[in-house]
Amino acid sequence: MKKNDLAGIGMTSQRTRSRLVSRLRDKGIKEESVLAAIDSTPRHIFIDEAMAHRAYEDTALPIGMGQTISQPYIVARMTEILVDSGIMGNVLEIGTGCGYQTSILSKVSFQVYTIERIAVLQSRAVERFKQLGLQNITYKHGDGFKGWSEHAPFDAIIVTAAPDNIPQALVEQLSIGGRMVIPVSQTNGEQQLFLLEKTEQGMTEIGMESVKFVPLLSGTL
Repeated sequence: MKKNDLAGIGMTSQRTRSRLVSRLRDKGIKEESVLAAIDSTPRHIFIDEAMAHRAYEDTALPIGMGQTISQPYIVARMTEILVDSGIMGNVLEIGTGCGYQTSILSKVSFQVYTIERIAVLQSRAVERFKQLGLQNITYKHGDGFKGWSEHAPFDAIIVTAAPDNIPQALVEQLSIGGRMVIPVSQTNGEQQLFLLEKTEQGMTEIGMESVKFVPLLSGTL
């Protein structure tokens, strides 16, 4: 990929990206480090070229294999929740997908560990990390339900697909004071975003807002 492909033109230009950041501010995103990360990350390279003109719309888009790139507001909101609630040293991401959320995390964290169950998506994401020169991302093809115990404990965990229940392995891999932001499917068919914090006494849980994610599945492809 050429340098000017990263910069974008027309509907993929920096000016268009900055307008997206303004819309996120209007929707209530306040954390400047998160907004700066979005402003400096070319979302158009994470989706199919035929859809690049829609890259800076505030909407989820398909990336193949039945998966999506999350709505920019949700990416910003989940990242902001973690940044505002504690340190961002070692961060675990469950569901690399196209790598966009990973790239945003890399700009507000010391080290990102990311797991993807679909090998094809992981391979594409890794190429994008290289194109962007992101060097604080460690990746793994694996089952997100199991987490990544070799690198635990984590200061923060972000889950970008919705399980029916909070995976116990992820809870165990949080440090004391560590936080997890995770969408969880509810019995009524809707999904709720939760912020969990691990304390000496156990886990605290705060419901944040309604969201819509693909389901978190076990195994690998």
